[in-house]
Formats: sequence, structure tokens, C-alpha cells
Amino acid sequence: MFFRIMDKSRVLDLVAGLSQDFEVLGPVSKGDAFVYQRIDDPADLRLDYDTTLLPPKKLFFPPEEQMMRFRVADNEVVDDEVYAAPRVIFGLHPCDINGLLLMDNVFLRDYVDPYYKARRDSTLIVGVSCTPQESCFCNAWNTDEVHWGFDIFLTDLGDRYFVSVRSVKGAELLDDHVETRPITDADTAEFQRVAREFEAGFSDELNTSQLPLLLDAKFESPIWDELGERCLSCGACSMVCPTCYCFDVIDRLEPDQKTGVRIRKWDSCQFTEFASVAHGQNFRESRASRVKYRYYHKQWGYLSKFERVLCVGCGRCARACLAGISPREVVTALEAGGVGE
Repeated sequence: MFFRIMDKSRVLDLVAGLSQDFEVLGPVSKGDAFVYQRIDDPADLRLDYDTTLLPPKKLFFPPEEQMMRFRVADNEVVDDEVYAAPRVIFGLHPCDINGLLLMDNVFLRDYVDPYYKARRDSTLIVGVSCTPQESCFCNAWNTDEVHWGFDIFLTDLGDRYFVSVRSVKGAELLDDHVETRPITDADTAEFQRVAREFEAGFSDELNTSQLPLLLDAKFESPIWDELGERCLSCGACSMVCPTCYCFDVIDRLEPDQKTGVRIRKWDSCQFTEFASVAHGQNFRESRASRVKYRYYHKQWGYLSKFERVLCVGCGRCARACLAGISPREVVTALEAGGVGE
């Protein structure tokens, strides 16, 4: 990795240059919120955003996608081609880049998912620094910074960006499309000052050091019943989460009944029917059991396999939950012995 300095006014030049050879996507405003969208006009790019409604997960693992087409008569697959156009996703925050790295463990490690892999292989990542929001707790999981998983990363130093270049391709694109200069001691000092200011910007410290032990000890705690009473089983927390990856697969017949398509779509462990099987058996029928399962999977099950928790502290779930349930509240409740204590 090497470092450069880029004047902030040159970002639009970089985006315009990338657009010559890539589809460029990034955060744009949508009403009072922000979404990832194709950038046709570089001026639409909003690098001052707080967070997006949906995470960049949707760009690699879409809410719904066609896996293949088939013929009904002989059950033959007629189209299962996986194609992903070259693209650049511009403006990802550290928590969302870390979220993709956690997703890689699921889709690229033991069993390679060709659909996810095709999009991952065709995508370059340009990250950007952020400012902690009230609902953020990425510092609790060490996802407030990122050292890999990107090609270029921009740290805002006011009138300029401290540019970290991770890949050869990132270096080539930077050289091809924008002017930069070497870093100075003053730039490094300002970078360190900004980093310290960022660390001090979190509203409070969430202690997660003993969480695996707490989960072991609190499996039968009434805390889960209290949370279950509030949960609406709407699945909003899963839909906005950058690391939830449950999906369902369905076959849809065309009107002619001769051909069909196999569709993969997002699912949620919070849905009532998620753990339903034949003969009406439901292994997690109560809302309390589903809320508990979600937290045990993210904070214990994934950790036991990959040595990381399946949460990046972005706070999207807390903002989306109509019942006001948040990971911060759950961890605090486990430590205190009850919700709201």
C-alpha cells in the first residue's frame, strides 16, 4: 500500500475518468436519505452522506435475482450464464467495506457462490472516511477502520484527501485519471489528528469484550422474552443489514407453462415461517426464539467459525426497527440483567 494526496476538487475528475471504462455507482440523495445508485453525473455523488438506506450488499447479493432458466418438459437448464459488467463502487464507508469482507467468508470461502463471485471479481472499491453518527457503534467491533478490501481509500483532510492505494489496479486508475502529489510530514500529522478526532467522536463506548461468555450464560434469560414481546417479525433488521445473507429459492413458471425461472430472493430469520418445515412443524415459532437466534448467530455462531462477529456496527437495524430494538440495547441488557435496567 502507498499513499498520495489529492485535492478535494479533483474527485469529480476521478469519477468522470472512471466512467469512461466502468459503470460507477455511489451514494446519492433520495429525499432525506441516501442510496447507492449509478452515477451518470459526477455532481450527483454525495461523499458527505451519513449512511445509505440499504447496504452495498445489495450490489453483490441482490434482493432478488434470476439464477437460471429451465424447460419444464425435460427439466433442462437453458440459461445459467453469470455475467457482471466491470464497475466501480465509489464512496463506501469502512463499516460497509468490512461488511463485504464478512460476506466473502460466506460466499467465497467453503462453497463458492458463482453469482456473488462474478460481481465481486468485476468490482473495484473506492472507500471514503466518515463521521460517527449517534447510532453507530462500529468501534465496538473494530470495523471503524479498514486496511484491506478496497482499491483506493480517501480520508477527508478538509481541502484535500489522504489517498491510500491498496491495489495495482487502483494505482493505475489514480495515475490515469487524476493528479496527485506525494504526502508530506504535515499531511501525515493532519491524518493522525483526523484519526484521533474520529475516535473521540463516538457517543459512548459499548463493551463487547465478554459478549460470547454472556451469551453462553444468558441463553435462557427472560431478556429474550422481553425482546420477543416487542418484535414485530417484520424482518426490517435483516433487510437493511450489511451482513445478513439468508435467502429463499423459488421456481416461477412462465404463462406458457413450458419454461420457468429459478429465483433467489432475500429471506429473514425473523419471519414467522422461516423455520417452518413439513407437517406444520416450526422450530422457532415464537418471536422470542427468532430474536434470540439472530443475535446468537451474529455474535456467537459466526464468531465460532470465522473468529469475527457478523456485525459491523453501522446502526441500520436500530434505525429501521419499528420496535426500537438495537444491538446496543441488547448487549447492555445482557450485561445489566434485563432490558432497560
